[in-house]
Formats: sequence, C-alpha cells, structure tokens
Amino acid sequence: MAAKAAPPTTGKLTPDFVASDYMKFFGAGALAACGTHGAATPIDVVKTRIQVDDKLKGQNMLRAGRSIVAGEGAAAVLTGFGPTAVGYLVQGGGKFMGYEFFKKKFVDYAGTEEMAIKYRMPIYLSASAAGEFFADIALCPLEATRIRLVSQRGYATGLIPGFARLAREEGFRGFYSGFVPLIFKQIPYAVGQFSVHEFANEAIFRAMGPERKAKLSHLEATGVELASGMMAGVAAAVLSHPADTLLSAINKGAGDKSQSTTSRMFSLASEFGPRRLMLTGLGPRVVMTVGLVAGQFVIYAQCKTLVGAPPGIEIHKEES
Repeated sequence: MAAKAAPPTTGKLTPDFVASDYMKFFGAGALAACGTHGAATPIDVVKTRIQVDDKLKGQNMLRAGRSIVAGEGAAAVLTGFGPTAVGYLVQGGGKFMGYEFFKKKFVDYAGTEEMAIKYRMPIYLSASAAGEFFADIALCPLEATRIRLVSQRGYATGLIPGFARLAREEGFRGFYSGFVPLIFKQIPYAVGQFSVHEFANEAIFRAMGPERKAKLSHLEATGVELASGMMAGVAAAVLSHPADTLLSAINKGAGDKSQSTTSRMFSLASEFGPRRLMLTGLGPRVVMTVGLVAGQFVIYAQCKTLVGAPPGIEIHKEES
C-alpha cells in the first residue's frame, strides 16, 4: 500500500489530513465537477429531453439536438446551465472530499495494511457511497430546478427565478421530491466512478511495475488518469442510467403525485419497462459520462497539485 502524503502521522495507518487539506480536496473536486458538467450542459439537455419528451423518444443525439435547436433556438441547449454549474460545484467538492475522508476512515478501521488491501473493494464502495450521499443533500434542490428548466419549456428564465418559483409553488417537498431517485442514480454513479478508477489505476501500475511508475512524467501520469477515468465513466453511466431516467420523469411530474417518491419510482419503473430504463438515452449518456469522469479525474489531479493538496491514500495491490 502506498499511503503517500505530506502531513505528519501519529502512528496511524494513514496520514493525518487537517482541515485545510480537506478544503483543498473540496476545491479541486468542485472545480473538476463544475467545469466538466458545465461544459456538458448541451449534451445533458439533449439526453434529458430524449428521456422525457415524447416527440424526441427514439431519436439519436444529433437528430434530437437539431430538432431542439430548430424549434427553440440555439440557446435552448444551454437551458439549466446555472443550476448545473452551481449544483455540481457544491456536489463535486463534497463528493471528492467525502471520498478522501471516508476512504481514510475505512482504511484506518481495517487496522493493518494487509487487511486494507484485502478489503479494498468494500472500502472503495463504502467510501464513494458515503461521500456521494452527503453531497447529494446539497445537490438535490439545484438538480430539481435544472430538470424543471430543461423539461418544462418556459418554466423560468434562469437559476434564481427557477429556484424561486419551485420554492414558492412546491416548497421543500418540491426540492427533495426526487431525492430517493437521485441517490439511486448518484450513488451507483459514484461507486462506478471511484471503484473502477481505482482498479484501472491498479492494473495499469501493476503492468508497468514500481520502477516505471516512479519515473512517470507529468504527461504520462495525466495519461493514466485519462485512461482509467474513461473506463470509470462507462461503468458510472451504465450503473446510474435507469435511475437517471426515473429522476427526469419524476421531476417533470410523471407518476401519481399522491404516492411517495419511492412508490412513484417503482411504479414508473414498472410502466417504463427494462428496455426504456436501460437503453433510452444510454448512448448519449455514455458519451457524456466518459468525458465527464475522465475530465474530472484529470482536473482533480491537476488542481490538487496546484494548491499543494496531499496525495490520496493508495491501497492498490500492485503485485500479482
């Protein structure tokens, strides 16, 4: 296990990260997620409209995009940019910081380096799920606003008017009506993102050997992050896609509103069927998510270096 970090240790298995270290993790994650999700807004708009607009169902991404631009103007594909940027600024920071925090805690709970390596998969899964859960509490109101703006034409002119209208008309329940589907979407996303990234890095480093790893140039290290991030992006997209479809539908108002959110989710899942849940809009989502996840890991690594954040804790098994 390579637990490389600058802060002093106090006899623990892992380094002692202080509050300023976690703020650096938060800042790097916030910039990574905000930048990538903001840039992907047009793709996300098209994907969401394919999921919720009957006129666009069955169309590919390019055809649907052209239809939206032709009918509503080019600005339509930037609908929801405000809540996307702000929401993922908060969520991305919380997710990356939370992952670093919980991974350290769970590695310490393992007690020894050998046990941490042996149980690295449960550590990755638990740390990513816990970090994502708390990040989603902050994300949910902004995600609900974004979905309204994208799926309901003319709902509001931007983030603040949309947020105010949702608060006025539906209140707290409106902001968190999609929380259960959101965590069903975001937790599998985070689990795929972080665990596959860790194992992809492990496989790459094992193949090159410790000596070659130690001599990696900055460009080569970036290439490793990009490659492992792309693999992680595919996993994140596939695992989170069914709940993403349900979340878009619920925030548009689909289903029996007298039911609880969880009941609506399962009712809609039964109504949509496996094919629609798994396949409708999946192609654009994979393309978007591969770019998002790979870009996030590259930006996160670069930002950590720039701000002097300590390296993350590695529990890779780099020998066969």
